[in-house]
Amino acid sequence: MNITVKTYGSGSFVCRPDTTWERESRDFYIPEFCGALLYSPVVFARISKAGKCIAPKFVRRYYDGMNFGVLFYPGAILKGSSSESFAFASILDHTSVLPFPLYLPEVFRSRGNAFVFRKDGDILYGTDTGTDFTGPMENCISEASVYTSQRIGDIVVMEIGAPETVLAENEKRAVISADFCDNRLFELSLIR
Repeated sequence: MNITVKTYGSGSFVCRPDTTWERESRDFYIPEFCGALLYSPVVFARISKAGKCIAPKFVRRYYDGMNFGVLFYPGAILKGSSSESFAFASILDHTSVLPFPLYLPEVFRSRGNAFVFRKDGDILYGTDTGTDFTGPMENCISEASVYTSQRIGDIVVMEIGAPETVLAENEKRAVISADFCDNRLFELSLIR
């Protein structure tokens, strides 16, 4: 299974290994070398039909659901400006928090469905589906399929915000959570 990520700033594509996928909201123990831990909010879709070079007008046939999540990056590595440092920062295990179950694309086309990401109860990021996420997500899937074949079960991720600090270097612990459509997507602790 591939996790293909379109980055927020440059719009480049990076593949994360499936070992980065955190499915069960288990606590994340931050390795010593990380320094600050950064997060980037994302929207993602699961591929339900295999394809390569998928034309934009046919993308709706190739995915079956979407959701919001977050990606974590070790700040000490991401500080480098090279594409190599970004790729290296993308391989840390359990750093792709992409919760299931998925929502139908129609939910993302409807107004008023709020996504909120919190740290210790304080809102770090929030958006709602008044902004159309399906159009950009479908373009992302089409673009990603030019570079890599999309297989059933693959996940295509689009960052919707630049990486920001979620746990500073001097912080030892925090509880993060996310809600969408009044449902808890995940809740876990970040621990040094």
